[in-house]
Amino acid sequence: MAYDAAVLVSFGGPEGPDDVLPFLQNVTRGRGVPPERLAEVAEHYQHFGGVSPINQQCRDLLAAVRADFAANGLDLPVYWGNRNWDPMLADTVAQMRDDGVRRALAFVTSAFGGYSSCRQYQEDITAARAAVGPDAPVIEKLRQFWDHPGFIEPHVDAVRSALAQLDPARRDSTRLVFTAHSVPTSAADSAGPHGGRYTAQLAETARLVHAAAAPDLPYDLVWQSRSGPPHVPWLEPDINDHLETLAEQGVTGVVVSPIGFVSDHLEVVWDLDTEASDTAKRLGVDFVRAGTPGTDQRYVTMVRELVRERIDPDGAELRRRLGELPMWDTCPTVCCVPSRRPS
Repeated sequence: MAYDAAVLVSFGGPEGPDDVLPFLQNVTRGRGVPPERLAEVAEHYQHFGGVSPINQQCRDLLAAVRADFAANGLDLPVYWGNRNWDPMLADTVAQMRDDGVRRALAFVTSAFGGYSSCRQYQEDITAARAAVGPDAPVIEKLRQFWDHPGFIEPHVDAVRSALAQLDPARRDSTRLVFTAHSVPTSAADSAGPHGGRYTAQLAETARLVHAAAAPDLPYDLVWQSRSGPPHVPWLEPDINDHLETLAEQGVTGVVVSPIGFVSDHLEVVWDLDTEASDTAKRLGVDFVRAGTPGTDQRYVTMVRELVRERIDPDGAELRRRLGELPMWDTCPTVCCVPSRRPS
């Protein structure tokens, strides 16, 4: 099937103090998040001048992908649109239409299945196309990439680099802790056609990174960045509570690897580099946070490979090399439909 463009689809973030509250209102609209929680999260952004790192990280990734496509003979223009802040996806789709794009592939900056990490982006694409009208280009989302070497290998090297910063004499009391964004347990239970896809994929990512980076160390998968009302059950334990438990067990140092994220955006630099780091310091536990893929060339190459997988005649051979994974043009109707939307 012929495609004439690609589009980077991401979450979006504020780029100044006046953007913060409108941005958060976009993110949480219809989810019942208490005003006091919005105010609390707004302060996290204001700590960094009201600027989220994510938009600049998307600009950097966009530039890297465009350069990689050009260097490898992939003649596709690459656009960029966000879910929650400028450039909004509907505006991008309108620009694509005006440029004559008829069919495009979307790379979403989330590696995992689940409602907010996958299906909601499908809904965003559908809504953006509907807003543009009948001449909007067809946009098909590329597959999830939680176990792709281009995603795993940068995390592996980041864990190795982080471990090198801890005292090797205390390796026996060192722990590797993987984190990802918590979601309501109802959303986790219903992720994927048969449920549990989000947590199962994250568990596999953690296993792969651990096996390659530090197989001698014990490891855990825990959660961060909860934002919903307190009466709704979310995935636990939270990273800060888990650090308390590890300290009680005699752990002296931790490497925290945010495998649930593709770049160092606010939920990494605040929830881990600030809050979790402060918790570890209070407990007397050495804390090093491993990096994320960002614009690592292997990650950039992965984007090209996912595109080639869909457009090349030898796509089946490439899929065999990268792993047999489901490739849906659109999510199945039964996939990642929570009994209630995440709050």
